[in-house]
Amino acid sequence: MKQIMSNKISLVVFFALCISAVAHAESKQSAGYPITPVPFTSVKVSDGFWGQRLQAARTVTVPLAFSKCEETGRYTNFENAAAHLLDTSKVFEIKQGTFSFDDTDPYKTIEGASYLLQTYPDKQLEHYVDSVIAIIGRAQEPDGYLYTSRTQNPQAPHPWAGERRWVKEEDLSHELYNLGHMVEAAIAHYQATGKRTFLDIAIRYADCVCREVGPGAGQARVVPGHQIAEMALAKLYLVTGDKKYLDEAKFLLDERGKTTITHSYSQAHKPVIEQDEAVGHAVRAAYMYAGMADVAALTGDSAYVKAIDRIWENIVSKKLYITGGIGATNQGEAFGRNYELPNMTAYCETCAAIGNVYVNHRLFLLHGESKYYDVLERSLYNGLISGMSLDGGAFFYPNPLASEGQHQRQPWFGCACCPSNICRFIPSIPGYVYAVKEQNVFVNLFLPNQCALDVNGKRVKLSQKTSYPWDGDITLTVDENRAGEFSLKIRVPGWADNQVVPSDLYSFCDSHAAGYSFRVTTSDGKIATTSRLERTGDGYMTMKRKWKKGDRVEIHFDMPARTVRAHKAVRADVGRVCVLRGPLVYCAEHPDNSFNLNSALVSRQPSFTMSETSIAGTQVKTLQTLVQTLSYDDAGRLTISDATLTLIPYYAWAHRGRGQMAVWLPQDVSAISIEKAEVVKQKDNGFFSGE
Repeated sequence: MKQIMSNKISLVVFFALCISAVAHAESKQSAGYPITPVPFTSVKVSDGFWGQRLQAARTVTVPLAFSKCEETGRYTNFENAAAHLLDTSKVFEIKQGTFSFDDTDPYKTIEGASYLLQTYPDKQLEHYVDSVIAIIGRAQEPDGYLYTSRTQNPQAPHPWAGERRWVKEEDLSHELYNLGHMVEAAIAHYQATGKRTFLDIAIRYADCVCREVGPGAGQARVVPGHQIAEMALAKLYLVTGDKKYLDEAKFLLDERGKTTITHSYSQAHKPVIEQDEAVGHAVRAAYMYAGMADVAALTGDSAYVKAIDRIWENIVSKKLYITGGIGATNQGEAFGRNYELPNMTAYCETCAAIGNVYVNHRLFLLHGESKYYDVLERSLYNGLISGMSLDGGAFFYPNPLASEGQHQRQPWFGCACCPSNICRFIPSIPGYVYAVKEQNVFVNLFLPNQCALDVNGKRVKLSQKTSYPWDGDITLTVDENRAGEFSLKIRVPGWADNQVVPSDLYSFCDSHAAGYSFRVTTSDGKIATTSRLERTGDGYMTMKRKWKKGDRVEIHFDMPARTVRAHKAVRADVGRVCVLRGPLVYCAEHPDNSFNLNSALVSRQPSFTMSETSIAGTQVKTLQTLVQTLSYDDAGRLTISDATLTLIPYYAWAHRGRGQMAVWLPQDVSAISIEKAEVVKQKDNGFFSGE
């Protein structure tokens, strides 16, 4: 498969967030979110930081994911299930080491490949995807049920599957989780190709679930052990217009906390509308909060929105890592207690970072405030892309904030949800840049691109030129405007307004002050005098104007390197600082620093210089500052020496061999540790008691 796909898959991006991806589907449903994201198909990323990331996903990550599905027997599971359906005397022993959710790895990879096909047709890739869908379809039981962990051997299914359908759904079977990823992939394939092959397979399974899972007599009254079906069913409702899918999604949410298993691990400890704290498995939680937002947007259930708002406040004020990661502990891949944010043992699963983006994007679509994008951007540039190597071919499952060399990227995992998830997510980036509400155009991310969008049904074309995140200069140009007067709403990032996150969890602790400027010029370079620039309470610089072709908005964000302190209740970071420059979190790593990172004191008012280096063939901006290191001499006396500390962007660490890394560095003597930290071992394959 690598040979078939290598250098053939052309770059495209997909918008995996459910509502906007089907904006032109049935018109008779609820309007959904009050703000409409501009879909990825309308935004072409030209180059720059994200152009490199997308190129790596195109040439390496998606082909690798398909090849691993072949190598690890993902397709064999479907083939065995199909063989049993043809001849029930044939049964197959479930291969040791497989998981009940392995079916989702082909689904997720098909989803990414389908969006590739949508913009850049590739007959060889399309034929390959069709062949995989055919393998999947043959494994479907006559009533629509599709779950290879049972169908291969109904009398001796996967030990997590249970003796009958759905009996272990709230525990480990992942039957509804598999449905969710299948539906997401099938809709992507349908939109990309117009073919109903995979969509019809997914609809049959969804119909089976609607018949068999619910509140009625004879139905299994269960909720997903691992959430995602809620998001997928909401999307399927939009594509088909069949309200039973939305009703099923709402049932799966409303019934939570009322069934057999009611523990916090899967957020089933109380009804969803009563929840006010982020608890349990972080990926499951984020997917559930995203599903609640989708259902709330489609049904108008304000109780869901109030619950998500409370939970979001809890996360950003007490449970969010500076990198945008969530999930503090590997015990259940879960949120910890309030302010429990350890560094070396931080779990911060890559899938959880993706889920964090999903939630914050949806909350922006509901509320229209820039603070949600502040969290989204922090995760995007740090705790999410750290999960994939710069060349796109190796991955982190956990993303810790400190290491003594025990953490290394791997080319794949037995539990492969993170690699396959990031392979479907990275191409979706262009779908997060712009959004529209009536006569307002939101500009939320800064990257080189060309965009075509509609304002009240009239065509507008915009383009951006920028080197962001390496500097804070952006030029936004109006290339075409048939909409007359409208407002451009350009996000002022929190870090440019002296706010690290939208809470007091982190604060700048230096004497620097960031700033920003906006200027509107006409096509002949003159400053526009008829534009009204207003900093509005939603966090945007709003410019209302009858825009003409060639009009430009010249944006400048000051981007000094700044030191940050955590809230005093975060015990792991007491006496320490981290360094933030623009949206990027920086870390210190062993190849650049010959001393123990925990023995170096950062100045109270540090001065930084910037340079450039190459890591894994990619140019990155580095920072240098003078520090004082403490050590013992041969006579056992404490000595103090001056040294230069070099920092690199956090997302680029672990490309140059095993060794020490730290995001949070001592600034107070009390935080100094002259001896190297004891290596804290944790399960680095990312699997703990069910994906």
